[in-house]
Amino acid sequence: MDSISVNKFRDNLKSVIEQVVSRHEPLKVTRRAGEAFVVMSADDWEREQETLHVLQSKNLMQQIANSLETHTRGQGYKPTDEQLNEITGI
Repeated sequence: MDSISVNKFRDNLKSVIEQVVSRHEPLKVTRRAGEAFVVMSADDWEREQETLHVLQSKNLMQQIANSLETHTRGQGYKPTDEQLNEITGI
């Protein structure tokens, strides 16, 4: 994660925010007192929250593990051509 001083952040607020949003990378902003904070886009924050939710759910993680196991064995669900077309919008 890149880091920037709070003074540079304040002086270049617009361009720094545009960079954070377009690159989808958080930015650590440091203060003289040693405290720091992180700036990230709202979309990226929501994505991170969704990931944390999945990782903290034993049921969802078990479903993922089961799916990986059946996929590895070649026994996973295989949609029909019609279903694939509906899923992909073709």
